[in-house]
Amino acid sequence: MRLRTSFLAALPLVVVYVILSSCASRSREVAVISTSSGDIVLGFFDEDAPRHVENFKKLAREGFYEGTTFHRVIPGFMIQGGDPNSKDADRANDGMGGPSYDIPAEIKMPHKRGTLAAARMGDEVNPERKSSGSQFFICVADAPFLDGQYTAFGEVLSGMDVVDKIVAAPRDDRDNPITPITINKVTLRPAKPGETR
Repeated sequence: MRLRTSFLAALPLVVVYVILSSCASRSREVAVISTSSGDIVLGFFDEDAPRHVENFKKLAREGFYEGTTFHRVIPGFMIQGGDPNSKDADRANDGMGGPSYDIPAEIKMPHKRGTLAAARMGDEVNPERKSSGSQFFICVADAPFLDGQYTAFGEVLSGMDVVDKIVAAPRDDRDNPITPITINKVTLRPAKPGETR
């Protein structure tokens, strides 16, 4: 009887240990966007926009973003990339491409400096505010006017100096950098200590 009582008393501690061990073994992933201007490390809002996060990770694993460019840069606002059309020499079609699907909106998080969000078509043709299957943008300043309009699914953990360098690049009348700023690769890796939100 005494052994059974001791076991029952210790059971909550065992459960807590198992839960903590499980959490520790599942480290969060971050993405590293390696560009011709430097590296940008992104953390994800896994709980707030799980479909967007999983889609971005899937495309990164497939090498989808390799060779695409940041095709739209607007100082004081954002940089935009992820369009496969930006791989070709026709700058006029940049911003119009992507995979053959959209992602249902997961609009919850605010748009602050460093926020990673999904691009989308305007409300007049997209009243459900579905996101582009691949295009994304990174805010270079707080953008509260986007709150409730677009899905934010991550944030810059390091490399905002690279984002600032990209947004300052000389650009044409379509806000496309005159010298292409290429995404060489997007890799996923476990977060380092202190690297997640």
